[in-house]
Amino acid sequence: MWARVLMVLLWPMMAAAQDFSGLARLDVAQSQVRDTRGGIEADLYLSQAVPYRVFTLDDPRRLVVDFREVDWRGASREGLLNADGATDLRFGVLRPGWSRLVVDLAGPMVVAEAGMAVSPTDQTARLLVRLTRTDQAAFAAASGAPPDPGWDLLTRADPTVPPPVRDPDGPLIVAIDPGHGGIDPGAERDGLQEKALTLTVARELAEAVNRSGGMQAVLTRTGDEFVPLEERMTIARAAGAGVLISLHADALEEDQASGASVYTLSDQAMDDASERMAERHDRGDLLAGLDLTGQDDTVATVLMDLARQETAPRSLRLADTLVEGLRAEGARVNSKPRREAVLAVLNAADFPSVLVEMGFLSNPEDRAELTDPAGRALLVAGIVRALQIWAADEATRAPLVRQ
Repeated sequence: MWARVLMVLLWPMMAAAQDFSGLARLDVAQSQVRDTRGGIEADLYLSQAVPYRVFTLDDPRRLVVDFREVDWRGASREGLLNADGATDLRFGVLRPGWSRLVVDLAGPMVVAEAGMAVSPTDQTARLLVRLTRTDQAAFAAASGAPPDPGWDLLTRADPTVPPPVRDPDGPLIVAIDPGHGGIDPGAERDGLQEKALTLTVARELAEAVNRSGGMQAVLTRTGDEFVPLEERMTIARAAGAGVLISLHADALEEDQASGASVYTLSDQAMDDASERMAERHDRGDLLAGLDLTGQDDTVATVLMDLARQETAPRSLRLADTLVEGLRAEGARVNSKPRREAVLAVLNAADFPSVLVEMGFLSNPEDRAELTDPAGRALLVAGIVRALQIWAADEATRAPLVRQ
């Protein structure tokens, strides 16, 4: 019934072998942490397989399970914890896109078995972690998060950690940024919130990107959480993104405006952006592969401006190609689809970035199109088409770029 899939500490390999979209939901009715004859076991049933890792930590003693973000709705400490060998349990978002389960242990235990089984019929997954009792010396020796740079880069956007080197022959990493989130709902019309719509489209776009071949998607948020603008760029940079697409759907006082449009950073905004980023952002996270820690604002600004001499034209070419791609797929496009503005989420100097205004929630036709899966499919198809054409064109230009 179940096919065993080894995933502990194998995130880099799994990322290449399997695409994951949406959130894995916890089956609250079947999941439990319970006692066994030799210790305890955490038995978690999920709606889909996710990358994960398991380890123990000391002082205080606890079991930690990190995995791709899980929808915890309906779960509770009281419902999950049924073990004398554990004193407490908690779970939640580790950072955008990643989750953590922590079980406080009543005594020293080591992980004896950890594995995920995937049902071949419906692709649901069961993660089973068994711990057995041991002495304190053995527990202390076995405890600690295992070294795994690939995982660490994805679970925390730490500007002191060098970003991964982009492989020119590897897949194009597409950072998809669902606008707003959490306490910031964005535009609202007729009960529809921009933050929910952008997340829906982002998930659909990520799935389409991953299935297209030659590209791999990463989301700056995968749930309804507030992510600061600078951190969105940090998440993209930590994943080695080659491009960032931010998704929005505005609302105006009047409903005349309609259709999708694509924004890039204006020339003046580029100068202002360099200054603001130098003033506000961590030096270690301003440019991928270049640590500006210790440099003054003038040096940092000049280096970012130099980086933008390459990335700004690439952003413009991507924006133009996106408009053509949306039209080719039959998506609704604004009468003035190419625009420029001062947009903080486009401030990154080291990779091209654009903002796609998918339509206007204030317009009934746009609203109907964006709430219809078939209408969104045209938008997604147009973006994927444009990314493929743009990436191929950039590859032909690469030898001409000044080294």
